[in-house]
Amino acid sequence: MLESYRQQVCDRAALGIPPLPLTAEQTAQLCELLKAPPSGEADTLLALLRDRIPPGVDQAAYVKASFLTAIAHGEINSPLLSPLQAVELLGTMMGGYNVQALVDLLKTEQTSLAAAAATALQTTLLVYDAYHDVIDLAQHNPPCPGCR
Repeated sequence: MLESYRQQVCDRAALGIPPLPLTAEQTAQLCELLKAPPSGEADTLLALLRDRIPPGVDQAAYVKASFLTAIAHGEINSPLLSPLQAVELLGTMMGGYNVQALVDLLKTEQTSLAAAAATALQTTLLVYDAYHDVIDLAQHNPPCPGCR
């Protein structure tokens, strides 16, 4: 995956155009690499995850949100991402597939993750129907320690 992506970047650079964002298939392969990163590739893998996947409701964003959600919940591990870092990255996705994960994380007993989810939701634009879930949680639950 890395070699083919690097070749695509070079090919497009030769044409004077930026690289394409990752596809859903490439994102799935990236997520597998993040679970057991090849030596010397940590920065590249994290940069691809952070910067080369479209936000919102693209299929690659779905794969990214699912992966980060699983890390946040401790269902899978990556030596490159902590659960807190996963929540923070979920917060950069602007809305769409990350919203329900962030809303669910508001309910976690891990206060640092709940606080990070609250912070992430403050800047999330595309919340759709989850808006009502957040309002309901805010009205019926005391704020978590560390939340503003």
